[in-house]
Amino acid sequence: MPSDFPSAARLHRPSEYAAALKGRRIARGALFIVSGPRDAASGPARLGLVVPKRHAPLAVTRNAIKRVLREAFRLQRSRLPAGDLVFRLVARPDPASLTQLKRQVRAEADRLLGKIARC
Repeated sequence: MPSDFPSAARLHRPSEYAAALKGRRIARGALFIVSGPRDAASGPARLGLVVPKRHAPLAVTRNAIKRVLREAFRLQRSRLPAGDLVFRLVARPDPASLTQLKRQVRAEADRLLGKIARC
């Protein structure tokens, strides 16, 4: 099934995150920067998430952001180029309800992933 999210679609090791974060910036939005390695990768697209406590102090907020990003990636994974993608939260979200935050994160994730898929 092309829309599943197996363990092979995630970054696990710190070295995998480090390689992607040291690479090039692929896309930028109001809340996130998406980074990937400089060299061409083979295999399916893989996802890594960095959601620091500094920008999202509540665990509920951090977990909601990660859940929404995983779902957006899962649905668009088949359209994305091969390689590792790391979404890094770089700005504190505006104070809002959790539902509004999820909508804002999903809209930005869809926009960034669409931009990456077109490249």
